[in-house]
Amino acid sequence: MTEAEQSTPVHGIPCWVSLMTRDLRAAQDFYGTVLGWTFRSGTLGEGFSVAHADALPVAGIGQIAPGLPTAVSWTPYFAVPDADTAASRVRERGGTIAVGPIRIGPGRGAMAADREGAAFGFWEGRTPPWSFGRDSAPASLELRTSHAFDCAIFYAEVFGWASEEPGGCEVGYAYLQDAVVVRQGGRTVATLRGGGDASSPDTLLRPRWHVRFQVEDLEAVTDAARAAGGTAGPPVDLPADGSEAVIRDPDGAVFTVCAHRA
Repeated sequence: MTEAEQSTPVHGIPCWVSLMTRDLRAAQDFYGTVLGWTFRSGTLGEGFSVAHADALPVAGIGQIAPGLPTAVSWTPYFAVPDADTAASRVRERGGTIAVGPIRIGPGRGAMAADREGAAFGFWEGRTPPWSFGRDSAPASLELRTSHAFDCAIFYAEVFGWASEEPGGCEVGYAYLQDAVVVRQGGRTVATLRGGGDASSPDTLLRPRWHVRFQVEDLEAVTDAARAAGGTAGPPVDLPADGSEAVIRDPDGAVFTVCAHRA
């Protein structure tokens, strides 16, 4: 990824998703087989690669450095103009900062958690263009939490959602989905809905951000995930959202695949 291929994202928008894993090569093999991705070296140094679908960058995959307190997981990142200010806003509103802000390659980033423990990151700097809704690129992000409206206020105050700045993120309520919806440029980029249980022993039921990838054939992808050593739940039909399935890769990272919508 060259500097010319990078862009400065709209502040507050989900700008990137990244997987931190214990075995970079094994992760590349799994996601290459299941989602058809190819991989190139990124600008963040050794142990990090950028996944591409149809020659477009869609996600980052990095190997967890020894001693770094990072879980094996998919994490969404949100664009901010100043990482230190964003970190202060997170802490002031009852969230936590796990790592950073630290200098990483061409930018500065941090990993955090909201008041209910859902992990997310934020990034100050340029990023590869994130191709929403195209092929295996992330279609959107979904936060499943205990209190969707409370979380919407938290993220709006941290990232400046609903600030009415030109080109910024708008927040509304979708009755058919019973969810808070975040849009930018008329396109849904994140959905916040209830159903999370912070006290559940099942990590899938605790408040968390779901990274959702569009696929052409949901059944073929879930079959491929099982054959490649992962696990996949049965497809579930969601009102107004179509069909989706939850997959866990061999290293334990969870993500969602959803049927491609024209």
